[in-house]
Amino acid sequence: MNYKVARQNMVENQIRPNRVTDDRVINAMASIPRERFVPERVEDVAYGDKAICIGDDRYLMAPLLCAQLLQEAKISTNDIVLNIGCGLGYSAAVLALISKAVVGIEVNPMLAKKASSIMVELGIDNVLIVEKKLLDGYLKQAPYDVIIFDGAIEEVPKKIIDQIADRGRLVSVISDSRKSEGSMGKGVVQTKFGDLMSSVDVFDASTPPLSDFKRAKSFEF
Repeated sequence: MNYKVARQNMVENQIRPNRVTDDRVINAMASIPRERFVPERVEDVAYGDKAICIGDDRYLMAPLLCAQLLQEAKISTNDIVLNIGCGLGYSAAVLALISKAVVGIEVNPMLAKKASSIMVELGIDNVLIVEKKLLDGYLKQAPYDVIIFDGAIEEVPKKIIDQIADRGRLVSVISDSRKSEGSMGKGVVQTKFGDLMSSVDVFDASTPPLSDFKRAKSFEF
């Protein structure tokens, strides 16, 4: 399979026609070999328009959703980005081309180790992959200009919100497991102003969840 052609088709047929206009995001996704960030057995579908299981019930987001989230984050070349649940590192690698530095945290040790190896192999030197509990974020490099979740979440812990810089953005897909299966979530941008967080729903979205970020169950009559 010609992955270079597949990558260009991804850009021209999935990303550009769906109101992704940020050239920096488009060019980054046209440059990063997505097939390197999935298990070998599914390399040939790496550029399809759906999420791909990479193991341990973890998924690589569909290309269009990744592009939409990155565009809405409005990332600058001076931004420090935290990528939560980075898996094998695809989003982190794309972020590396449009930001100053990226910290990717991954709880699965095998995924984290492989992600670090791929960064070395591709010569990407402004990404740090850290194996740690996702709920904790990575306080050592905080505050972050942008925080991006690589999977759907139900709520953002205060510990993560505290790691956002003033006027920093938190970008995620918010879903609700209490709703019927297949119901759409929302792509959401939250911006921090002092101690306050503003929240804007920017598009409908659906992607497999990061199970660490499920809402705590409450008793209902």
